[in-house]
Amino acid sequence: MDGFEESKSDRIIWIFFPQPSTTIFLHGFSASSHLILLLVLSISWVYKRCTIPTLEKSKPMLKNTYVLYYWPAFISCMLLSFYDLLLCILTYLSGYRHDWSDLKFICQLDFAFKTLTWFVISAYLHIQLSHSSEHRFPIILRIWWAFFFLMSFSYLVIHLVLYWEHSPLPFRLWVSDAASIIVGLFFSYVELFGKGKEDEDIHLVEPLLINSSSRNNGDFGHGSRVCGESVTPYENANFLSIFTFSWMGPLLALGYRKTLNLEDVPQLANCDSANVVFGRFRNKLGYVGNGNDNGGQISTQKLVEALIFSTWKEIILAALFSILCTLASYVGPYLIDAFVHYLNSPHQLNYKGYALVFSFFILKLIKCLFERHLSFQLRKMAMRVRVSLFAIIYKKGLRLSSQSKQSHTCGESINLMSVDVERTGFFSWYLHDIWRVPVQVILALLILYKSLGLASLAALVATVILMLANVPLGKLHEKFQGKLMDSKDRRMKATTEALRNMRILKLQGWDMKFLAKIIELRNSETRKLKKLLYTSAMTAFVYLCAPMFVSMVTFGFCILMGIPLESGKILSALATFEILQGSIYNLPDTISMVIQTKVSLGRIVSFLCLDDLQPNIVYKLSKDSAKVAVEIVKGNFSWDHHSSELTLKDLNFQVYHGMRVAVCGSVGSGKSSLLSCILGEVPKISGTIKLNGTKAYVSQSPWIQSGKIVDNILFGKEMDKERYEMILEACSLKKDLELCGSGDQTIIGERGINLSGGQKQRIQIARVLYHDADIYLLDDPFSAVDAHTGTHLFKECLLGILGSKTVIYVTHQVEFLQSADLILVLKDGTITQAGKYEEILISGTKFMELVGAHKKALADLNYIKHGAALDNLITDEKNGNMLYSKKSIQEDEEREPKTCKTEKLVGPEGQLVQEEMREKGGVSLLVYWKYATAAYKGAFVPLILLAQIFFQFLLIASSYWMVLTTPVSEDVRPHIKGSTLIFVYIALIFGSSLCVFIRSMLIVTAGYKTATLLFNKMHLCIFRAPMSFFDSTPSGRILNRVSIDQSAVDTSIPRQIEELLISIIGFLGTAAVMSQVAWKMLIVFIPMIVTCIWYSQYYISAARELSRLAGVFHAPILQHFAESSLGSTTIRCFDQEERFMDTNFKLVDGYIRPKFHFSGAMEWLCFRMDMLASITYAFCLVFLISMPKGVLNPGVIGLAVTYGLSLSMQGVVWDFSILENKIISVERIMQYANIPSEPPLLVEENRPGHGWPSKGTVDFVDLQVRYAPHLPLVLRDLTCIFPGGMKIGIVGRTGSGKSTLVQALFRMLEPAAGQIWIDGINISKIGLHDLRSRLSIIPQDPTMFEGTLRSNLDPLEEYTDEQIWEALDRCQLGDEVRKKEGKLDSIVTENGENWSMGQRQLVCLGRVLLKKSKVIILDEATALVDSATDYQIQQTLRQHFSGSTVITIAHRITSILDIDMVLLIDNGLVLEYDSPTKLLQMKSLSFAKLVKEYTHRFSS
Repeated sequence: MDGFEESKSDRIIWIFFPQPSTTIFLHGFSASSHLILLLVLSISWVYKRCTIPTLEKSKPMLKNTYVLYYWPAFISCMLLSFYDLLLCILTYLSGYRHDWSDLKFICQLDFAFKTLTWFVISAYLHIQLSHSSEHRFPIILRIWWAFFFLMSFSYLVIHLVLYWEHSPLPFRLWVSDAASIIVGLFFSYVELFGKGKEDEDIHLVEPLLINSSSRNNGDFGHGSRVCGESVTPYENANFLSIFTFSWMGPLLALGYRKTLNLEDVPQLANCDSANVVFGRFRNKLGYVGNGNDNGGQISTQKLVEALIFSTWKEIILAALFSILCTLASYVGPYLIDAFVHYLNSPHQLNYKGYALVFSFFILKLIKCLFERHLSFQLRKMAMRVRVSLFAIIYKKGLRLSSQSKQSHTCGESINLMSVDVERTGFFSWYLHDIWRVPVQVILALLILYKSLGLASLAALVATVILMLANVPLGKLHEKFQGKLMDSKDRRMKATTEALRNMRILKLQGWDMKFLAKIIELRNSETRKLKKLLYTSAMTAFVYLCAPMFVSMVTFGFCILMGIPLESGKILSALATFEILQGSIYNLPDTISMVIQTKVSLGRIVSFLCLDDLQPNIVYKLSKDSAKVAVEIVKGNFSWDHHSSELTLKDLNFQVYHGMRVAVCGSVGSGKSSLLSCILGEVPKISGTIKLNGTKAYVSQSPWIQSGKIVDNILFGKEMDKERYEMILEACSLKKDLELCGSGDQTIIGERGINLSGGQKQRIQIARVLYHDADIYLLDDPFSAVDAHTGTHLFKECLLGILGSKTVIYVTHQVEFLQSADLILVLKDGTITQAGKYEEILISGTKFMELVGAHKKALADLNYIKHGAALDNLITDEKNGNMLYSKKSIQEDEEREPKTCKTEKLVGPEGQLVQEEMREKGGVSLLVYWKYATAAYKGAFVPLILLAQIFFQFLLIASSYWMVLTTPVSEDVRPHIKGSTLIFVYIALIFGSSLCVFIRSMLIVTAGYKTATLLFNKMHLCIFRAPMSFFDSTPSGRILNRVSIDQSAVDTSIPRQIEELLISIIGFLGTAAVMSQVAWKMLIVFIPMIVTCIWYSQYYISAARELSRLAGVFHAPILQHFAESSLGSTTIRCFDQEERFMDTNFKLVDGYIRPKFHFSGAMEWLCFRMDMLASITYAFCLVFLISMPKGVLNPGVIGLAVTYGLSLSMQGVVWDFSILENKIISVERIMQYANIPSEPPLLVEENRPGHGWPSKGTVDFVDLQVRYAPHLPLVLRDLTCIFPGGMKIGIVGRTGSGKSTLVQALFRMLEPAAGQIWIDGINISKIGLHDLRSRLSIIPQDPTMFEGTLRSNLDPLEEYTDEQIWEALDRCQLGDEVRKKEGKLDSIVTENGENWSMGQRQLVCLGRVLLKKSKVIILDEATALVDSATDYQIQQTLRQHFSGSTVITIAHRITSILDIDMVLLIDNGLVLEYDSPTKLLQMKSLSFAKLVKEYTHRFSS
């Protein structure tokens, strides 16, 4: 375009362009474009000089010569300017010698404007960058460089067309085009990657110009990198390294030598780290949403716009690469006709053949190169979208109101994180298909029009019909997709709830019932999945056959209209249809993904639009501004602000600094709600809340993070060793830590699974003490600890460390009320009495009920202490129950440290929660085999293979038929009739279509069946797993498998197997067609295949482990989200949202790091595969044109060239890599489908009788129990007998092993040694269901399930309404339930959040009353109820279980007074065991000291 030369004769003026009008247009367009740029640059420069002179002066003037590629860009612009000046002079001289035509004049203007423009650009670059603080090339230049490259590339394509159509062009023109393309490509790279070398350090300069708040909200809040950690080589890679993906070399080499771990994977570049990506996204969302920081009403449109604006660079770069790939892919089919004509003409010059070969090679090379970079940019975009959505969903979860949590459960939120975010990120692959498919169709029709004329209109009509036919299919797909996601939500909700409460399900023997419920939900889900899969298969079938249908219609129209068909034109059309096949094949996927992404984005938006906590509920006073610490005036609050029923009414009280305020009242009176409203958690209807100072909170249900004990106590604060040790002492934690394997470095399981209730509560108390706040809110902090520990905590913590602090504490223990400066008595959400202990005692009836019940219990205690003989007290000395001699106690005390020392373990192997296991090395062929043979024993596999082979064979046969039966040129007459030609072609096409249909249906059927079998097997194994599995496995790992991995097995893997099958058979078909022309081509093919296999083996070691690491590090994101949602109140109270967001960012980075490098590894491999394929293709073409003319049919050679355009092993390796990535989901599911199971539910030969147990005698013989084989013993040589019908009380300090004894009784933990007998039957010999269904328990943590009250009391539906009402009345809940609108069908939300903790414990009591077992265990069953209710419950148990063995674990001494025997356990050993009377007579015994301390505490 830039160079030309005239001969001396006017008759050959511009002979290289025989079409002057085209040339005039090209030069005119080029001149106009350069002129417009000159004007824009001038205006921009003037505007900057006039509007911001002061700003430039105020900024530090940095000599910006470090801007990457500044000098190469500057030199390139100057060289282009000089080159265009040279051409301008040559053109002028040519016009001076000869006449000035319009063409010469326009050309002269073009070169003049180019010379001036590139000189001005050089000057602009020098002025703007050498003495400016800018760190990037100006946006005007970046846009122009991209446009210049596209224009240069387009001109090259047009020149190629003119060359083949008309006559050769001068050499200088090709040099000019090549120079423009190379420089344009360099500029395109510069405009996207040309940044300052010190860009990463910009965060050190910019904060000086912006305030701290904007830093926290912008991209600079978390921008620092950890010193010493290696950053990905991609960050500092040079142009060649990025271009060839060589920056992945070191990691791939390391992965080839060893198994990669996360520490081997380099850190992400700063701009790709989660905090920076989210900061950018949040800013865009705030901008799009008119400044509303992703709160308020976010619409789908706003979210999409923010995602687009935050990834605009990747989108533009991908669009550019996509355009280049599309253009390059269509030039090949256009040149095939010319290639066939060349082969058919005996007198063609050799250089033209080699020029064609070079053109094919270059175009294939360009297509392959830019496909790789397109793919990499799309992967980067997908990762950034995932990061943004992970972060915004997590942030929203921390701010949700209680009402929103009830309407949108944790299971649904996890589904958002696991499924919807992944799907939205995956849509990045399809984003450009929305516009690329129509462009490809238009280009294809233009080529068809050139080859076949009007027949292209038939192709257009056929294509439009197929596209219109997609509308109903698309609507059907959207409908099924929405229903499937709803079903998945319901299943995930039930699964999450079951996993959270697995202990209670196993204790009650309900685990199989809940499994059946989940299987039923899955069956409902699979019905919708089946419809979706078959709809997708039908859509894919229609559109896979669409190109064949279009070709059939097109060729048929040609025969009908008499348009001559030649081999070259048919091959050109077939190559075009082949490319069009990809577009139309992607079209249903694109539409499907648009629909699925729309559904997922809608679900995410609906979550983001849920109500947050009301802002500014609490008015914070400035410190030292008032004596009042907490004040509520005319406060009315309701958990449901849409309801007319108030939770708290007419609250008016003041709390001064340093006061201790006790809150008491009956169950469900609103005590916990009062603390929540002070925290700002309860929606305010009216009134004001004022708070002066920082606050700390202990929740009634302990919230413990999974992680180290020390991290739970410090909770984000720096370690102060002296204060830390003091707090451990005050909270009685030192002895517990000594018994732990790793001290305070012991890792706590999920929700504190390996801690007792008291230990969890004391860690919570230690956390608030260490926080050193001004106001402390403690919700029943002493209920879960024993009497001795409770006294110690009250004295050391409340009266000691917090002596000068403001403390508001809820308690049911009356003995702790006397020390309060103010007591608030609540009833039905109203403060009925307020004042000091003595004042309220005189004035109130409600308070008298609470204190009266407690005094009555104490009177009973005193009666026992004075030695009165109780009728129901039985002492069995013959059985050796008198275990309180000083000698035995001393022996136990001496033995304790030794045993502890020998059992103590340190290091990771001593931890309960172990690192998630991941397979290493290649995915075993056994995994593939098990997957392939799971459904119908693999009978479908050979049928699927045969269907695909026949499809490929018939497709190739149809191409051969068309080529061999049509003439090479117009001069040759056709061998057969047109009707015969088209009918045979139609028959072959229909045959191949039928094969496609059969293959698709078989794959969907087999995939669906396999997914169902794997799901059922995995869930059965999970629900039959021992409790130790759930203790040591965070639920996030399990949820990861039942959501993401199961989703992959449901839909992705069958489809990926289909893709791999198509790639392998397609590659073999292509190789066969090309080798059939000449077997010598195998000489080139075989080395290429061997090299590709070696490359893939070299790559796969690292890529496989990177993929596995991504899978393993996805689970902690879900787990952290679920954990944070449960503890959001505590997190907000301590103002720790920012720290938890940082933790989320770190976890996301840990997940994205291997994913990013896996993307780089895959592109590294595919790039090299494509290079090998392009070189092989070029060799094959050279061999074909070197053959003597006439040896082979030109049409057959042309067919080989046509098939060679798609030659690449990259597709095979790509699809296999993706399949191996996906098949890891099967591997992970199979891990959980082979979990060691609990003993059988039923043992037919050892089934106990229907009336067992009839007496309830429980005998422990030398019992030893540990939580896991690698952990210390918890119970050691425990021997004692619980006679039938007796009431047994078990006491001991927190963590002594009381609850462990209960777990052993239910065989939640199998004994390491020893036996347990009930009524003469060894419980280890009978089935678990027979055992657990015959025992009853009220667990330490009261549990309610989502559903109704009826389903919570009677999940197995065994009792009548009358029996249920009777049980409710007996457990003091009847009146409360009758007030509710739904009565027995009253709604219970997730975790029973709409019922108080005390009410939940009473519901658990109701279950026991319904069951009427002979052996009943009360594990701190009344810890969370008030004294009056506790007393009534004890009376109920005495009345209705007089003949049953009742084993009570309690911290209230009054709860175990009316009993027959007391068992005192310390450090897993029986310390004392006898009747309360006899134990109290021995003043030196621990039980006597405990009772004395308890009574002294109350009397004082």
